[in-house]
Amino acid sequence: MKKPNWLAPFGVKSFRFQWPSDLTTSWAFEMETLILGWYILIKSESVILLVIFGALQYFGALVSPLFGVAGDRMGYRRMLWVTRAIYAFLAGTLLVLGWLDALNPYIVLFIAGIVGMIRPSDMVFRYALIAQTQPPHLLMGALGVSRITSDSARMAGALAGAGAVAYLGMTAAYVVITLLYICSFLLAFQVDDHFVPDPHKVPATPLQDLREAFIYISDKPILLGALGVAFLANFLGFPLFLGLLPYVAKNIYETDQTGLGFLGASFAFGGLLASVVLSSNRFKLRASQTMIVAACAWFLIDLVFAQVNQMILGMVLLVGAGFAQSLCLTPLAAVMLRGTEQAYRGRVMGMRILAIWGLTLGLLVSGPLINAYGFSVMASIYSLCGLLLTIGMTVYWRVHLWQASSPANTHM
Repeated sequence: MKKPNWLAPFGVKSFRFQWPSDLTTSWAFEMETLILGWYILIKSESVILLVIFGALQYFGALVSPLFGVAGDRMGYRRMLWVTRAIYAFLAGTLLVLGWLDALNPYIVLFIAGIVGMIRPSDMVFRYALIAQTQPPHLLMGALGVSRITSDSARMAGALAGAGAVAYLGMTAAYVVITLLYICSFLLAFQVDDHFVPDPHKVPATPLQDLREAFIYISDKPILLGALGVAFLANFLGFPLFLGLLPYVAKNIYETDQTGLGFLGASFAFGGLLASVVLSSNRFKLRASQTMIVAACAWFLIDLVFAQVNQMILGMVLLVGAGFAQSLCLTPLAAVMLRGTEQAYRGRVMGMRILAIWGLTLGLLVSGPLINAYGFSVMASIYSLCGLLLTIGMTVYWRVHLWQASSPANTHM
Protein backbone atom coordinates (compact mmCIF):
# COMPACT_ATOMS: atom_id res chain seq x y z
CA MET A 1 0.00 0.00 0.00
CA LYS A 2 1.32 3.44 -0.91
CA LYS A 3 2.20 5.61 2.07
CA PRO A 4 0.28 8.88 2.52
CA ASN A 5 2.26 11.95 1.45
CA TRP A 6 2.77 13.15 5.00
CA LEU A 7 4.38 9.83 6.04
CA ALA A 8 6.75 9.52 3.09
CA PRO A 9 9.54 11.74 4.56
CA PHE A 10 9.88 9.31 7.48
CA GLY A 11 11.26 6.76 5.04
CA VAL A 12 14.54 8.67 5.39
CA LYS A 13 16.33 7.49 8.55
CA SER A 14 17.80 10.89 9.35
CA PHE A 15 14.34 12.50 9.38
CA ARG A 16 13.05 9.87 11.82
CA PHE A 17 15.54 11.25 14.36
CA GLN A 18 15.45 14.90 13.33
CA TRP A 19 11.67 15.09 13.70
CA PRO A 20 11.57 14.14 17.44
CA SER A 21 14.71 16.21 18.07
CA ASP A 22 13.00 19.26 16.57
CA LEU A 23 9.79 18.41 18.42
CA THR A 24 11.41 18.31 21.87
CA THR A 25 13.30 21.53 21.14
CA SER A 26 10.10 23.27 20.05
CA TRP A 27 8.25 22.09 23.15
CA ALA A 28 11.02 23.43 25.36
CA PHE A 29 11.13 26.73 23.44
CA GLU A 30 7.41 27.34 23.86
CA MET A 31 7.26 26.32 27.51
CA GLU A 32 10.30 28.44 28.34
CA THR A 33 9.05 31.55 26.55
CA LEU A 34 5.65 31.44 28.24
CA ILE A 35 7.02 30.68 31.72
CA LEU A 36 9.73 33.35 31.65
CA GLY A 37 7.48 35.98 30.06
CA TRP A 38 4.90 35.49 32.80
CA TYR A 39 7.63 35.51 35.46
CA ILE A 40 9.00 38.86 34.27
CA LEU A 41 5.54 40.43 34.05
CA ILE A 42 4.54 39.30 37.56
CA LYS A 43 7.86 40.10 39.25
CA SER A 44 8.49 43.45 37.57
CA GLU A 45 4.93 44.56 36.61
CA SER A 46 6.58 46.32 33.66
CA VAL A 47 5.38 45.99 30.08
CA ILE A 48 8.70 47.52 28.98
CA LEU A 49 10.68 44.64 30.51
CA LEU A 50 8.21 42.21 28.96
CA VAL A 51 8.72 43.56 25.45
CA ILE A 52 12.50 43.65 26.01
CA PHE A 53 12.32 39.96 26.95
CA GLY A 54 10.29 39.22 23.83
CA ALA A 55 12.72 41.20 21.68
CA LEU A 56 15.75 39.39 23.12
CA GLN A 57 14.29 36.04 22.03
CA TYR A 58 14.92 37.03 18.42
CA PHE A 59 17.88 39.40 18.74
CA GLY A 60 20.15 36.82 17.11
CA ALA A 61 18.30 37.18 13.81
CA LEU A 62 20.90 39.85 13.04
CA VAL A 63 23.65 37.22 12.95
CA SER A 64 21.63 34.34 11.49
CA PRO A 65 23.26 34.74 8.04
CA LEU A 66 26.61 34.10 9.73
CA PHE A 67 25.19 30.93 11.29
CA GLY A 68 24.13 29.95 7.79
CA VAL A 69 27.69 30.45 6.56
CA ALA A 70 29.00 28.40 9.51
CA GLY A 71 26.57 25.61 8.66
CA ASP A 72 27.71 25.60 5.03
CA ARG A 73 31.32 25.27 6.18
CA MET A 74 31.03 22.94 9.21
CA GLY A 75 27.84 21.00 8.49
CA TYR A 76 24.40 21.70 9.89
CA ARG A 77 24.31 18.59 12.06
CA ARG A 78 27.38 19.79 13.95
CA MET A 79 25.81 23.22 14.44
CA LEU A 80 22.67 21.50 15.74
CA TRP A 81 24.72 19.62 18.35
CA VAL A 82 26.43 22.78 19.59
CA THR A 83 23.34 24.95 19.84
CA ARG A 84 21.15 22.35 21.54
CA ALA A 85 23.89 21.65 24.07
CA ILE A 86 23.90 25.38 24.86
CA TYR A 87 20.11 25.38 25.29
CA ALA A 88 20.35 22.54 27.80
CA PHE A 89 23.18 24.20 29.75
CA LEU A 90 21.35 27.55 30.05
CA ALA A 91 18.07 25.88 31.04
CA GLY A 92 19.97 23.96 33.70
CA THR A 93 21.46 27.25 34.92
CA LEU A 94 17.99 28.77 35.33
CA LEU A 95 16.87 25.59 37.09
CA VAL A 96 19.67 25.86 39.66
CA LEU A 97 19.11 29.59 40.20
CA GLY A 98 15.39 29.02 40.69
CA TRP A 99 16.05 26.21 43.15
CA LEU A 100 18.43 28.49 45.11
CA ASP A 101 15.84 31.30 45.03
CA ALA A 102 18.47 33.50 43.37
CA LEU A 103 16.49 34.34 40.23
CA ASN A 104 15.33 37.84 39.28
CA PRO A 105 14.00 39.47 36.08
CA TYR A 106 17.39 40.89 35.10
CA ILE A 107 19.13 37.52 35.28
CA VAL A 108 16.33 36.11 33.13
CA LEU A 109 16.84 38.91 30.60
CA PHE A 110 20.60 38.24 30.51
CA ILE A 111 20.19 34.52 29.83
CA ALA A 112 17.36 35.22 27.38
CA GLY A 113 19.79 37.44 25.47
CA ILE A 114 22.30 34.58 25.16
CA VAL A 115 19.63 32.15 23.97
CA GLY A 116 18.24 34.80 21.64
CA MET A 117 21.58 35.06 19.85
CA ILE A 118 21.31 31.48 18.53
CA ARG A 119 17.63 30.52 18.73
CA PRO A 120 16.46 32.29 15.52
CA SER A 121 18.94 30.25 13.48
CA ASP A 122 17.36 26.97 14.59
CA MET A 123 14.99 27.16 11.61
CA VAL A 124 17.97 27.53 9.26
CA PHE A 125 19.50 24.31 10.57
CA ARG A 126 16.19 22.41 10.42
CA TYR A 127 15.31 23.42 6.87
CA ALA A 128 18.86 22.99 5.57
CA LEU A 129 19.07 19.47 7.01
CA ILE A 130 15.70 18.57 5.50
CA ALA A 131 16.80 19.90 2.11
CA GLN A 132 20.07 17.94 2.28
CA THR A 133 18.61 14.61 3.40
CA GLN A 134 15.27 14.43 1.58
CA PRO A 135 14.84 13.58 -2.12
CA PRO A 136 13.58 16.61 -4.11
CA HIS A 137 10.11 15.14 -4.61
CA LEU A 138 9.66 14.76 -0.83
CA LEU A 139 11.01 18.18 0.14
CA MET A 140 7.70 20.02 0.36
CA GLY A 141 6.03 17.17 2.23
CA ALA A 142 8.88 17.12 4.74
CA LEU A 143 8.63 20.89 5.23
CA GLY A 144 4.91 20.53 5.85
CA VAL A 145 5.44 17.80 8.44
CA SER A 146 8.13 19.93 10.09
CA ARG A 147 5.72 22.86 10.24
CA ILE A 148 3.06 20.65 11.83
CA THR A 149 5.63 19.75 14.47
CA SER A 150 6.29 23.40 15.29
CA ASP A 151 2.62 24.35 15.40
CA SER A 152 1.66 21.40 17.58
CA ALA A 153 4.54 22.24 19.91
CA ARG A 154 3.29 25.81 20.23
CA MET A 155 -0.12 24.55 21.25
CA ALA A 156 0.99 21.76 23.58
CA GLY A 157 3.98 23.71 24.88
CA ALA A 158 1.81 26.66 25.84
CA LEU A 159 -0.63 24.48 27.75
CA ALA A 160 2.14 22.38 29.30
CA GLY A 161 4.09 25.47 30.34
CA ALA A 162 1.11 27.07 32.02
CA GLY A 163 0.03 23.83 33.68
CA ALA A 164 3.53 22.92 34.86
CA VAL A 165 4.00 26.23 36.66
CA ALA A 166 0.47 26.28 38.06
CA TYR A 167 0.67 22.78 39.56
CA LEU A 168 4.40 22.10 40.00
CA GLY A 169 6.05 25.48 40.36
CA MET A 170 8.71 27.14 38.23
CA THR A 171 11.63 25.01 39.44
CA ALA A 172 9.90 21.72 38.66
CA ALA A 173 8.79 23.08 35.30
CA TYR A 174 12.41 23.83 34.46
CA VAL A 175 13.36 20.24 35.23
CA VAL A 176 11.02 19.24 32.39
CA ILE A 177 12.43 21.93 30.07
CA THR A 178 16.03 20.91 30.74
CA LEU A 179 15.23 17.23 30.10
CA LEU A 180 13.56 18.14 26.80
CA TYR A 181 16.67 19.97 25.65
CA ILE A 182 18.89 17.04 26.66
CA CYS A 183 16.67 14.65 24.67
CA SER A 184 16.84 16.89 21.60
CA PHE A 185 20.65 16.98 21.86
CA LEU A 186 20.92 13.17 22.05
CA LEU A 187 18.52 12.62 19.15
CA ALA A 188 20.46 15.08 16.99
CA PHE A 189 23.47 12.73 17.11
CA GLN A 190 21.57 10.32 14.83
CA VAL A 191 20.89 12.97 12.19
CA ASP A 192 22.92 12.83 8.98
CA ASP A 193 23.47 15.92 6.85
CA HIS A 194 25.59 14.26 4.12
CA PHE A 195 28.10 17.05 4.65
CA VAL A 196 31.22 16.75 2.48
CA PRO A 197 33.50 19.81 2.19
CA ASP A 198 34.07 20.87 -1.41
CA PRO A 199 37.83 20.51 -2.08
CA HIS A 200 37.53 22.68 -5.21
CA LYS A 201 35.81 25.61 -3.53
CA VAL A 202 37.86 28.81 -3.70
CA PRO A 203 38.61 29.94 -0.12
CA ALA A 204 36.54 32.95 0.89
CA THR A 205 35.88 34.86 4.07
CA PRO A 206 32.43 34.69 5.71
CA LEU A 207 31.85 38.31 4.72
CA GLN A 208 32.57 37.48 1.08
CA ASP A 209 30.05 34.63 1.25
CA LEU A 210 27.46 37.01 2.71
CA ARG A 211 28.15 39.60 0.04
CA GLU A 212 27.51 36.99 -2.65
CA ALA A 213 24.19 36.12 -1.01
CA PHE A 214 23.09 39.77 -0.86
CA ILE A 215 23.92 40.27 -4.54
CA TYR A 216 22.09 37.05 -5.44
CA ILE A 217 18.92 38.09 -3.61
CA SER A 218 18.96 41.67 -4.91
CA ASP A 219 18.70 40.38 -8.48
CA LYS A 220 15.60 38.25 -7.76
CA PRO A 221 12.31 40.15 -7.17
CA ILE A 222 10.63 36.90 -6.11
CA LEU A 223 13.04 36.53 -3.19
CA LEU A 224 12.82 40.24 -2.36
CA GLY A 225 9.03 40.02 -2.26
CA ALA A 226 9.05 36.95 -0.04
CA LEU A 227 11.54 38.61 2.31
CA GLY A 228 9.33 41.71 2.36
CA VAL A 229 6.29 39.69 3.43
CA ALA A 230 8.38 37.92 6.07
CA PHE A 231 9.56 41.24 7.49
CA LEU A 232 6.05 42.72 7.62
CA ALA A 233 4.71 39.59 9.29
CA ASN A 234 7.36 39.81 11.99
CA PHE A 235 7.30 43.58 12.45
CA LEU A 236 3.53 44.14 12.42
CA GLY A 237 1.88 40.73 12.89
CA PHE A 238 3.76 38.57 15.36
CA PRO A 239 4.32 41.11 18.19
CA LEU A 240 0.65 40.73 19.17
CA PHE A 241 1.14 36.99 19.76
CA LEU A 242 4.82 36.30 20.41
CA GLY A 243 5.53 39.03 22.92
CA LEU A 244 2.42 40.86 24.05
CA LEU A 245 0.08 37.94 24.74
CA PRO A 246 0.92 37.94 28.48
CA TYR A 247 -0.05 41.63 28.57
CA VAL A 248 -3.33 40.91 26.75
CA ALA A 249 -4.12 38.03 29.13
CA LYS A 250 -3.43 40.03 32.29
CA ASN A 251 -4.58 43.54 31.38
CA ILE A 252 -7.25 43.06 28.70
CA TYR A 253 -8.85 39.72 29.59
CA GLU A 254 -7.87 39.83 33.30
CA THR A 255 -7.00 36.13 33.38
CA ASP A 256 -4.20 34.12 34.99
CA GLN A 257 -1.36 32.02 33.61
CA THR A 258 -3.67 29.14 32.76
CA GLY A 259 -5.76 31.53 30.66
CA LEU A 260 -2.58 32.71 28.97
CA GLY A 261 -1.82 29.10 28.09
CA PHE A 262 -5.22 28.72 26.42
CA LEU A 263 -4.69 31.92 24.45
CA GLY A 264 -1.30 30.75 23.20
CA ALA A 265 -2.72 27.32 22.39
CA SER A 266 -5.55 28.90 20.37
CA PHE A 267 -3.09 30.68 18.10
CA ALA A 268 -1.01 27.51 17.75
CA PHE A 269 -4.10 25.39 17.02
CA GLY A 270 -5.00 27.65 14.10
CA GLY A 271 -1.48 27.24 12.73
CA LEU A 272 -1.72 23.48 13.13
CA LEU A 273 -4.98 23.37 11.17
CA ALA A 274 -3.43 25.31 8.30
CA SER A 275 -0.37 23.06 8.26
CA VAL A 276 -2.58 19.97 8.06
CA VAL A 277 -4.48 21.53 5.15
CA LEU A 278 -1.27 22.36 3.29
CA SER A 279 0.45 19.01 3.89
CA SER A 280 -2.60 17.07 2.68
CA ASN A 281 -2.04 18.34 -0.90
CA ARG A 282 -5.80 18.31 -1.51
CA PHE A 283 -5.93 21.90 -2.73
CA LYS A 284 -4.09 23.22 -5.78
CA LEU A 285 -2.84 26.50 -4.33
CA ARG A 286 -0.51 28.96 -6.02
CA ALA A 287 2.30 29.60 -3.57
CA SER A 288 2.86 33.36 -3.87
CA GLN A 289 -0.82 34.25 -4.25
CA THR A 290 -1.66 32.13 -1.20
CA MET A 291 1.12 33.84 0.76
CA ILE A 292 -0.22 37.33 -0.05
CA VAL A 293 -3.93 36.61 0.48
CA ALA A 294 -3.19 34.91 3.80
CA ALA A 295 -1.03 37.85 4.93
CA CYS A 296 -3.86 40.29 4.19
CA ALA A 297 -6.37 38.07 6.01
CA TRP A 298 -4.02 37.87 9.00
CA PHE A 299 -3.79 41.66 9.33
CA LEU A 300 -7.58 42.01 9.00
CA ILE A 301 -8.10 39.49 11.81
CA ASP A 302 -5.54 41.36 13.91
CA LEU A 303 -7.53 44.56 13.39
CA VAL A 304 -10.65 42.93 14.81
CA PHE A 305 -8.65 41.32 17.63
CA ALA A 306 -7.46 44.78 18.67
CA GLN A 307 -11.04 45.82 19.47
CA VAL A 308 -12.08 42.73 21.46
CA ASN A 309 -12.06 42.52 25.27
CA GLN A 310 -13.85 39.17 25.71
CA MET A 311 -11.55 36.18 26.11
CA ILE A 312 -13.73 33.60 24.30
CA LEU A 313 -14.07 35.79 21.23
CA GLY A 314 -10.37 36.57 21.45
CA MET A 315 -9.55 32.85 21.40
CA VAL A 316 -11.67 32.38 18.27
CA LEU A 317 -9.83 35.23 16.56
CA LEU A 318 -6.50 33.79 17.68
CA VAL A 319 -7.37 30.50 15.96
CA GLY A 320 -8.11 32.47 12.78
CA ALA A 321 -4.90 34.48 13.07
CA GLY A 322 -2.88 31.31 13.61
CA PHE A 323 -4.48 29.70 10.56
CA ALA A 324 -3.72 32.74 8.40
CA GLN A 325 -0.09 33.10 9.52
CA SER A 326 0.68 29.44 8.80
CA LEU A 327 -1.08 29.68 5.44
CA CYS A 328 1.19 32.66 4.74
CA LEU A 329 4.58 31.49 6.00
CA THR A 330 4.63 27.89 4.72
CA PRO A 331 4.05 28.96 1.09
CA LEU A 332 6.59 31.73 1.72
CA ALA A 333 9.22 29.09 2.51
CA ALA A 334 8.22 27.21 -0.65
CA VAL A 335 8.62 30.37 -2.74
CA MET A 336 12.11 30.97 -1.37
CA LEU A 337 13.36 27.38 -1.60
CA ARG A 338 12.08 26.94 -5.14
CA GLY A 339 13.48 30.29 -6.22
CA THR A 340 16.99 29.62 -4.88
CA GLU A 341 19.80 27.60 -6.42
CA GLN A 342 21.14 24.86 -4.17
CA ALA A 343 24.54 26.51 -3.78
CA TYR A 344 22.91 29.57 -2.18
CA ARG A 345 20.16 27.87 -0.19
CA GLY A 346 21.81 27.99 3.24
CA ARG A 347 22.75 31.64 2.99
CA VAL A 348 19.40 32.68 1.53
CA MET A 349 17.53 30.92 4.34
CA GLY A 350 19.82 32.74 6.75
CA MET A 351 18.69 35.99 5.14
CA ARG A 352 15.10 34.83 5.62
CA ILE A 353 15.72 34.50 9.35
CA LEU A 354 17.14 38.02 9.30
CA ALA A 355 13.55 39.18 8.73
CA ILE A 356 12.76 38.01 12.27
CA TRP A 357 14.59 41.15 13.40
CA GLY A 358 11.33 42.86 12.48
CA LEU A 359 9.76 41.17 15.53
CA THR A 360 12.38 42.74 17.79
CA LEU A 361 11.71 46.18 16.30
CA GLY A 362 7.96 45.66 16.48
CA LEU A 363 8.11 44.74 20.16
CA LEU A 364 10.39 47.64 21.07
CA VAL A 365 8.11 50.13 19.31
CA SER A 366 4.93 48.62 20.76
CA GLY A 367 5.90 49.19 24.41
CA PRO A 368 5.93 53.02 24.28
CA LEU A 369 2.82 53.03 22.06
CA ILE A 370 0.90 50.92 24.59
CA ASN A 371 1.99 53.16 27.46
CA ALA A 372 0.94 56.27 25.55
CA TYR A 373 -2.23 55.18 23.72
CA GLY A 374 -3.21 51.69 24.93
CA PHE A 375 -3.09 48.23 23.38
CA SER A 376 -6.11 48.67 21.11
CA VAL A 377 -4.70 51.73 19.34
CA MET A 378 -1.25 50.16 18.99
CA ALA A 379 -2.64 46.92 17.54
CA SER A 380 -4.92 48.81 15.15
CA ILE A 381 -2.01 50.89 13.84
CA TYR A 382 0.10 47.77 13.32
CA SER A 383 -2.71 45.92 11.53
CA LEU A 384 -3.61 48.75 9.16
CA CYS A 385 0.03 49.45 8.29
CA GLY A 386 0.65 45.75 7.64
CA LEU A 387 -2.37 45.46 5.36
CA LEU A 388 -1.57 48.57 3.32
CA LEU A 389 2.12 47.77 2.95
CA THR A 390 1.40 44.19 1.85
CA ILE A 391 -1.02 45.42 -0.82
CA GLY A 392 1.44 48.10 -1.96
CA MET A 393 4.30 45.62 -2.25
CA THR A 394 2.11 43.21 -4.22
CA VAL A 395 1.19 45.95 -6.69
CA TYR A 396 4.85 46.96 -7.08
CA TRP A 397 6.03 43.38 -7.78
CA ARG A 398 2.76 42.14 -9.28
CA VAL A 399 4.46 40.49 -12.27
CA HIS A 400 6.62 38.35 -10.01
CA LEU A 401 4.33 37.81 -7.02
CA TRP A 402 0.77 37.81 -8.34
CA GLN A 403 0.64 36.75 -12.00
CA ALA A 404 -0.29 33.09 -12.37
CA SER A 405 2.53 32.57 -14.90
CA SER A 406 5.22 33.58 -12.39
CA PRO A 407 7.51 30.76 -11.12
CA ALA A 408 6.54 31.89 -7.61
CA ASN A 409 2.99 30.73 -8.31
CA THR A 410 3.81 27.14 -9.15
CA HIS A 411 1.14 24.92 -7.62
CA MET A 412 2.20 23.58 -4.22
